[in-house]
Amino acid sequence: MPLADDRVRSRLRGVAVGLLTPFDDDLEIQHDKLEANAKSLSGDGISSFLAAANISEYHSLSQQERVDVTETAVDALPDSACVLAGVGGSTKAATDLMEAYDRVGVDAMMVMPPDHTYVHERGLIRYYEKLDAATDTPLVPYVRGFDPSVSFLRDLSRIEGVVGVKYAIEDPVKLGSAVAVADDDVVWVDGLAEPYAVSFWNEGIEGFSAGVSNFRPEIGLALFEALTEENWERAREIRDLTLPFQALRGGTGTDNDLPGAISVPVVKKGLELAGLHGGEVREPIRSLSADDERRAEELYEELDDGIARVID
Repeated sequence: MPLADDRVRSRLRGVAVGLLTPFDDDLEIQHDKLEANAKSLSGDGISSFLAAANISEYHSLSQQERVDVTETAVDALPDSACVLAGVGGSTKAATDLMEAYDRVGVDAMMVMPPDHTYVHERGLIRYYEKLDAATDTPLVPYVRGFDPSVSFLRDLSRIEGVVGVKYAIEDPVKLGSAVAVADDDVVWVDGLAEPYAVSFWNEGIEGFSAGVSNFRPEIGLALFEALTEENWERAREIRDLTLPFQALRGGTGTDNDLPGAISVPVVKKGLELAGLHGGEVREPIRSLSADDERRAEELYEELDDGIARVID
């Protein structure tokens, strides 16, 4: 039974981990390993999960695969967990996918950043309104990859079915301005992971999506606790543990000039190092080079030492 809107809002006030898609050597989905990851993270205290999300390689999944990985997550997790499923594309494709997700029993739809070449703010608001009209399931738009006005963010928050906004713009001032004029019932979520959690918290976020917490959830849970207690020194200390690994995620990797190209394989490597399941990646993402793998292993050891020093 999907969670009611108020319970979805409650779950957004916390740490949301992305469920990465473990592919085998033939790039087929390993559902048993996805299930194992979900159960492990739930057992560690995580209660919000992003299925078929950006970090799940959403754009490399077919429509049916998006439904399938989401169903695996819903079936694997307890009823108290909140599963947000990624949805995007054309209005018709998005509404078709939402209908399938509703049959699966998701708790909310995370509307992916627009992937259209040309976007108009009013047209985008209309897009969200049409998605809202197509389902009773709450929406959480993911704002990333474009730089909307404060008035757009205000109007987005006022769409009836929107219960949260995942904000992933490197602009805390705009965030604070938007929160000040937004609907009071909407939960603002930091979509740039742990490095921005402290500064964004002071502008009005109430939760954040995971970076390194995707494979070391104790970091995200400790950071959230420090933020809710307004223990800023401890919050910054925990955040700082994540910065080297997150910086590697933002890098170009080998034989490439595009930033962030190794973000997903770095997290998959972290999952493997933590005893969970990462697996291969699908094109247009590329697996880590030997040098990047070694660097990830070094940073994981440093992270492990930092956790023992700061959290344990």
